[in-house]
Amino acid sequence: MERKLLTQKGKKSKRQLIKKSVASLMLVNMLCMSTIIPTTAMAAAATNSKAADTKSTAATDTKTGAVSNIKAPELQVKSAVLMEASTGKILLSINSDEALPPASMSKMMTEYLVSDYVKQGKLKWDDVVTVSENAAAQIGSRVFLAAGDKHTVLDLYKAMAIGSANDASVALAEQIGGTEKDFVKLMNAKAKEFGMKTAHFANATGLNIADMPEASRPDDGKETIMSAMDTAILARHIVDDHPDFSDVTSIQSFKFRPTDKDPVVNWNWMLESNSSITNFKAYAYPGLDGLKTGHTAAAKQCFTGTAERNGMRLISVVMGAETEAERFKQTKKVLDYGFDNFEVKQIIGAKSAVSGLATIPVVKGAATEVPVVTDAAVNVVVPKGTEPKNVTYTVAQSDEAARTAPIAASKALGTITYTYKNDSIAQDQVTTVNLIAAEPVEKGSWLRLFFRSIGDLFGDLFDSVKNMF
Repeated sequence: MERKLLTQKGKKSKRQLIKKSVASLMLVNMLCMSTIIPTTAMAAAATNSKAADTKSTAATDTKTGAVSNIKAPELQVKSAVLMEASTGKILLSINSDEALPPASMSKMMTEYLVSDYVKQGKLKWDDVVTVSENAAAQIGSRVFLAAGDKHTVLDLYKAMAIGSANDASVALAEQIGGTEKDFVKLMNAKAKEFGMKTAHFANATGLNIADMPEASRPDDGKETIMSAMDTAILARHIVDDHPDFSDVTSIQSFKFRPTDKDPVVNWNWMLESNSSITNFKAYAYPGLDGLKTGHTAAAKQCFTGTAERNGMRLISVVMGAETEAERFKQTKKVLDYGFDNFEVKQIIGAKSAVSGLATIPVVKGAATEVPVVTDAAVNVVVPKGTEPKNVTYTVAQSDEAARTAPIAASKALGTITYTYKNDSIAQDQVTTVNLIAAEPVEKGSWLRLFFRSIGDLFGDLFDSVKNMF
């Protein structure tokens, strides 16, 4: 018993000695720190900031419904794909990566570039284009332009998008690129930028090389090709980047010249507005407002369609249908499959705080952390009648340089990646958005940073001492 008491006294004395030593050390550190210049204090504060971590946690599950087996439609086409536009989620894929001749569906790239040049202010819809001999020499679908004719960009664009006019397409291409060949370089560069893996453009029209005027044929002899998947990717860029596309693509018909006897009629029989047109009402599809047909002997009948219902926009591509009517019948099957079986649900809205992640650390700021929100909404496609389940997110903070004050409101300070898994939908849906500062953070004064560094030092010392016992 006496030996036990002596042992306890010995341990107590040892603790007291350690505490006195630690106290002495802290006093010496405090005296030394009082002589350090402000810049050194700020450097210490930066050094003591914790490195950005990546964490993963499950999002809150909401109401879920039973998942049923979803049967894909049987199609009579060479290839097909169905994409949900807001997420890019592929809902149906049939031979969709095979490069095939797309015919006039390749004009969608011409349409995109023209719209983009207008958006950037490099071109105006009311600019007047003088038709060249090369443009006038185009065959196939056309509005019979003559060399020297003058028409506005908008009228030529309508002729291209509605009537698939080859001569109007080339006139626009030359207005932007100077020559059709140089415009084709822009088309192929944009395809690469979009990640279109199979696409190659030989001209602005989709015509076979043999049907082009000889002087404008490409030197490499490569024909225009594009997979159904690449076509859907291109269509999605039109829908996302130029949401006013339907102002033109939904027009049923228009007169290119006031003196024309017959109007240019839209080749797209599935326009919702065709429900009152005798010849087309059997094909009219609710919510459909675009996008582009295509036909050559090599490509057969193709169609890229897009329709929106209840806040969900789908993009459908069918290639290699046997007849003009069949391409629309097959498209109806594809779109019905999408609208009947799927819907879009939001995981988190734009400018919303993330549950479990209120703030991100700030370096050298008046505050040590800043509230963050998402910069964009995150949507997923789910089986119809269900709510998203099995959603996880991963956060990655930006490096210290990006998180160093001053920080402006809306500055990106990291990313959050949501992953949604569902057994009835092939492949996980992964979406990454930025985490942005919800409010500004001013740079901390040297005095504030100095005392903060002392506080951090004492905190670390106490933690070290506590861990010794």
